Amino acid sequence: MHSLPTPIQPPSRAALLATLEREPRWDVIVIGGGATGLGTAVDAASRGYRTLLVEAADFAKGTSSKATKLVHGGVRYLAQGNISLVREALHERGLLARNAPHLVWPLGFVVPAYQMFDQPFYGIGLKLYDMLAGSLNLSGSRWLNHREVLAAAPNLAEHVGGRPLRGGNLYFDGQFDDARLAVALMRTLFDVGGTALNYLRATGLSQQGGVISGVTVQDVLGGGTYRLRADCVINATGVWVDAIRQMEDGHARTMVAPSQGVHLTLPRSFLPGERAILIPKTDDGRVLFVVPWNGHTIVGTTDTPRRDLPLEPDAGADDVDFILETASRYLARDPTRADVTSVWAGLRPLVRATGEASTASLSREHTILVSRAGLITVTGGKWTTYRKMAEDVIETAIQRQMVRAAPCMTAELPLHGAAGLPTDLPPPDSGSPDRYYGNELGLLRALPGHDRMLAGASGLTEAHVRFAARHELARRVEDVLARRNRALFLDARAAVEAAPAVAAVLAEELGEDDAWQAREVESFRALAAGYMLG
Repeated sequence: MHSLPTPIQPPSRAALLATLEREPRWDVIVIGGGATGLGTAVDAASRGYRTLLVEAADFAKGTSSKATKLVHGGVRYLAQGNISLVREALHERGLLARNAPHLVWPLGFVVPAYQMFDQPFYGIGLKLYDMLAGSLNLSGSRWLNHREVLAAAPNLAEHVGGRPLRGGNLYFDGQFDDARLAVALMRTLFDVGGTALNYLRATGLSQQGGVISGVTVQDVLGGGTYRLRADCVINATGVWVDAIRQMEDGHARTMVAPSQGVHLTLPRSFLPGERAILIPKTDDGRVLFVVPWNGHTIVGTTDTPRRDLPLEPDAGADDVDFILETASRYLARDPTRADVTSVWAGLRPLVRATGEASTASLSREHTILVSRAGLITVTGGKWTTYRKMAEDVIETAIQRQMVRAAPCMTAELPLHGAAGLPTDLPPPDSGSPDRYYGNELGLLRALPGHDRMLAGASGLTEAHVRFAARHELARRVEDVLARRNRALFLDARAAVEAAPAVAAVLAEELGEDDAWQAREVESFRALAAGYMLG
């Protein structure tokens, strides 16, 4: 593995904005601070390009903080015959587990068998899954008898639709914390010489001689405008890529058809064993996950088309009811709306062909499109393959001679916090977030307030808030309670209760006044209302 340079602490926001004034010229500017944008910026900077990433809101504010928290090859793709897709994802899963052991760990999944041929059908497929992972496989799959299934997943229903539980299969995939991985990528970007700024919105694209030559951005927090130049501009804004494309061409055909996925958070008691549960095909053909995460249980997900593109989509009542009803069929203890501690919805960027001849790649997983003026757009894909997507994007820029040729470095690049850690760390304990800080845990624990708990449901302390402000570019209460720490996703009401204390600590760190605190608390309460049922 390549060793990182000495970890860099991000400069203050004022210093970062001063950099834009002083150095407006960049080799690569990436628009979008989600999985794909952050990965692309890390790839570019690690090759030696002067790289800037700008994000209109906070890092991973959109879809990239609202995943199922799985680093996976896609078991369901095997039945569809997409072997190459599964092999690539499993390879990337293995690299990520190796390069970020503080953020990714193996998780066993029980696949129950209620029909006669379920166990051999899935058992054979899962052995193929193991083979495709090769030397990077996390752990081998195996068959389970009836007793072993219930020992691994005690809350599984013994009968579904009149069919008895016959046994099952156990296989392993990866689990992670998506927003914390995004923060680690942002920190890695600084480590390899790049720059990132959140709350910096792209408002326009500039051209010179019919070629994209830069980006105009506005400071969302301070109001300043900056005109930046770049040899290569990359649009990595997920479901919102079409808005950026239309800055260049107002008639650009829409390439994203968004699909909404909803997840519910329940108490850990709904999944008392150590394993997750996967129902690969429910009665209506969907997939159901029941997953332990940060001391709680996540249940999902849905797949519902949407036409609008809100930054905070509401979880529809129908989706919530579908998840609860489906989970009730497969769990011995039925979850109800009263049990739900948080609900969230994320938008997936499903790609459709635009008819443009400049499409460099079009696949089920991700698409790279280069416009006539040279704007590179990338969308689709999933967290598991973010690194490969990023590599493909920068290789496209090299092929188009936008940047000089340089080899990709990220396959063996440990992410921020990983250096010196063993690759076989045990899974995180009951909700404590300290594992995610990796080799900076000592730095965190040296901060004031490490023993002052602000949100017990997510293990948030005063020290975590200070660390988020000083080292992780957190600028708002939401940044802390939704993404630097996952309180909002674990227990929305507990997060609201913690908001005033978080605002007070954050104001002290950022030099803000009482009025700012009041505004932040009210803003967060309004946001959190959408994460609560009833």
